[in-house]
Amino acid sequence: MNTHTAAPMDTHTIDTSAPVIPADAYDTTSFFTTPDSIAVVANTTAPDAVPLPSPDASTVELLAAAQESGRRAVPGPFAETALVARPLLHRTGLPVPDGPLSYAIAPGLTVQYTHPAASAVGSAGCSGEEDTLLVTGTLRRVPWARTATAVVVVATAPSGPVLFTLTPDQAILTPGGNLAEEPRDDLHLTAVEIPASRVRRISPELADEARLRAALARSALIAGAAERCVGLTLAHTTARTQFGRPLSHFQAVKQEEARLIEEAALVRAAVQAAAVPLDTGGEAARFAVAAAKTQASVSAAEITRIAHQLHGAIGITKLHPLHLATTRLWSWRDEDGDETSWAHRLARPLTATTLWPTLTTTP
Repeated sequence: MNTHTAAPMDTHTIDTSAPVIPADAYDTTSFFTTPDSIAVVANTTAPDAVPLPSPDASTVELLAAAQESGRRAVPGPFAETALVARPLLHRTGLPVPDGPLSYAIAPGLTVQYTHPAASAVGSAGCSGEEDTLLVTGTLRRVPWARTATAVVVVATAPSGPVLFTLTPDQAILTPGGNLAEEPRDDLHLTAVEIPASRVRRISPELADEARLRAALARSALIAGAAERCVGLTLAHTTARTQFGRPLSHFQAVKQEEARLIEEAALVRAAVQAAAVPLDTGGEAARFAVAAAKTQASVSAAEITRIAHQLHGAIGITKLHPLHLATTRLWSWRDEDGDETSWAHRLARPLTATTLWPTLTTTP
């Protein structure tokens, strides 16, 4: 069991009662004043901070923290840092920078070796005297790139998969965002040199793990935002009265609330079920994460539908905190693979003889 104890945490507070809070208004770097601190978001959170777990924390701990950051609509790359970037750097032996981190899985980059090896086989740059890389291409929609201390990139070099880190100032940044106004920036690289000290050759299995981590991080965020939708909706239907009694006393409302709670529980269970398999790796991890992201993305649509229906018009406005959860759910549903892509990956390896053992065997 991991016994890491978080250091005393600095906190930063942002008042989310303002009518409009674009992503650019957040000073994200101030949320990470120490490696073990994260924001407290006023009016949408409990008055305590979410500690950033150790890079070698168990996946169970990391998922719990990522889910909580999703519930609080933390305006920063908490899950990207805790569940994807830091563990990958820790696994490869690269230094783990302080501050917010992001990631990009970019097999389409053009990667060559800066110092080609003398060889008559292959084109120049297909092998190198050492691992310094020359990278060209575009990293699309990198989460929170403009605020990240570093971006962890998984790409394909002539020798096979590689993992390296770059800083946003090494690229030309085109700002972008998702529906929730979270930064999703393009980083354009033109013959950017990555020193060998920041490069590691990795196995195909670790490259696949990076994709699984990204999808599971997004699933955990969805689980947290779903929990937030449940809490806000139950509070609203209890407080709001119609025809002399609370909305929650009407049978039709009760039925929809039950469906909302059920969908949120399905996502939470699927995410929790993927924690141990991700630590052990192999086919069990691929199946569990595919199931988690498929369920999370499918449920996001139903959760947002019910939450907005039961809130009525008030839930649509930016004056109400519900939009902090639902716009994220709509965005996260498609990010790191939507339900269709993960459902295909979930079903592709299964046959009539392997389906039942896969469903009933404990990882």
